[in-house]
Amino acid sequence: MINNKLFANCRTLILSLFFTVSLLFVAPTMALDGNDILLQVDRNLQPLSYEMYRKLINIEPDGKRKEFILYTVKKGQDKMVALFLSPASEKGRATLRLGDNMWLYIPNVGKPIRITSLQSVVGGVFNNSDILRLDYSAEYNAESVTEEGDSHLLALKAKTASIAYDRLKMWVDKKLMVPTVIECYAASGMLIKTLYYKQPKDFGDGIVRPSVLETDSPLYKGYKSAMVYAKIQQKEFADEVFSLNYLPRVDELR
Repeated sequence: MINNKLFANCRTLILSLFFTVSLLFVAPTMALDGNDILLQVDRNLQPLSYEMYRKLINIEPDGKRKEFILYTVKKGQDKMVALFLSPASEKGRATLRLGDNMWLYIPNVGKPIRITSLQSVVGGVFNNSDILRLDYSAEYNAESVTEEGDSHLLALKAKTASIAYDRLKMWVDKKLMVPTVIECYAASGMLIKTLYYKQPKDFGDGIVRPSVLETDSPLYKGYKSAMVYAKIQQKEFADEVFSLNYLPRVDELR
């Protein structure tokens, strides 16, 4: 009887260990849904609050280029300011985004004016929503996630009708957990533009992300635009920085 009891206890212990080990392998896969991936993408692309320098380049069909340098600060998921440093004709201009609301400040013109997400303060293929990009998870829900080789493919739906793109298809590198390609669609299903994330770079502080973002659009045949990221680092800012009254003073943050 003792042997039978010992055998039963051993059998129970073995089954319990097998079940626990199985969970260790299965649980992470089960838990990794589309919205989890989207949150990881956001944090890998940028800290929750940061400052950033980048160059924006518009390229016309004849090869003519126009370049802008921007200093950008962001706080949380809904506050962002971008200041134009060059060219000289744009220096001192600043854009503010608070949630879905956007403004453009032009020195010596008076109070800031309202702008929309689908407009572009710089021309080219990037619109204001691209330039003042908030976290993807703040604007989109993942409807599905499928596997395509070394990538997760996310099907994303806008949370509200005020967001620039109704749907996104986002390919995410499984190793770096950052986007490689994003297709942006209107509610009608029409492809508006495609974003290409390229050239991963170590920016320090654990930030390893693409340093170049390129875009083209079937609506702007022959035109291309690109953003080149030179610096991204975590930094905290007071709420007053993200206000209409502070726009003339954004350069003081540098």
